[in-house]
Amino acid sequence: MFVWPVRVYHEDTDGGGVVYYANYLKFMERARTEWLRARGFEQDVLLRDRRVLFAVRTLNMDYHRPARFNDLLEVVSRIAEVGGASLTFAQSIRRADSTEVLCDARVKVACIDAENFRARRLPRQLMREIVGDP
Repeated sequence: MFVWPVRVYHEDTDGGGVVYYANYLKFMERARTEWLRARGFEQDVLLRDRRVLFAVRTLNMDYHRPARFNDLLEVVSRIAEVGGASLTFAQSIRRADSTEVLCDARVKVACIDAENFRARRLPRQLMREIVGDP
């Protein structure tokens, strides 16, 4: 499990003072990037050296409670499934001072060949380095 903190800024909120729904997706995207970075991988280096990109393939998200301006949140991310050419993340966002889940999602991320933008198997060595033995 990987936990990444995020503060809600005014720019993240809508006219009602709550986090605009699409911004939860941004928070989750950043958390997946930080998850990868915490394992020693930068996406620009993966592109340059291994010709690999990651792209969201499918997403299912449920909203439960609103977050508001200045809330300190935590994005919790874990690998739920590993496929030959994909990783599925289970992610949730909660207030840092609570275990109450504000929203949760399952996000399937495809491994993409940087040359032709088609799905490709995640190279075995890279898979081991990122998630351990598949």
